[in-house]
Amino acid sequence: MRRAALAVAGLLLFLSLPLAGPAAAATQQVMMQDYAFSPAALTVRAGDTVTWMQHDEAPHDVVTTSAPVAFRSPQLSAGQSWSYTFRQPGTYQYYCSVHPDMRASVTVLPAPTTAPPKPVATVPRTTPVPHTTASSATSAAVVPAATPPATTSAAAPAAAPAPEPVQQAAAATPPSLNPMLLVAGLVTGVAVLCLLLLGSRQA
Repeated sequence: MRRAALAVAGLLLFLSLPLAGPAAAATQQVMMQDYAFSPAALTVRAGDTVTWMQHDEAPHDVVTTSAPVAFRSPQLSAGQSWSYTFRQPGTYQYYCSVHPDMRASVTVLPAPTTAPPKPVATVPRTTPVPHTTASSATSAAVVPAATPPATTSAAAPAAAPAPEPVQQAAAATPPSLNPMLLVAGLVTGVAVLCLLLLGSRQA
């Protein structure tokens, strides 16, 4: 009993947990140190953000030379940083305009897409044929035989009576016996017989 209760509690706890949503956008960092970008080649996804951290005494900046979307950062002093969110996939080549030898690139891949759910195959439903009994057949035969609407012609024939053979056939069918009544009668008979036997012995 205790194991069943624990299993039910665990199932309820699992169902109450929120479903995992889509992966959040990531943030990558590029160090501007020793007059170089590190890493010099970076791969991200569309929607990710890249932050450049400046650690040199000399100022640096980030300027694109070949990119789907051009951008340019302000000059950054030691300890400052600058971020950019990539929306357009492609390859972004950039350099430091103060020190042209500092070059690097960022490759932006398309954002991951979730596959749509597969359609569930539906089985066509078949309409069951209604089972007609003798009583329903009789009522179905009797209902159409109701009094027809009156006609304006005086020579119209009288309404035909309900078909008697069908009613006679329905009335001729004997009622079915309930097996439980037979069992109850048998038990009652045995009980009465036992009482009579006990009464005769005492007499």
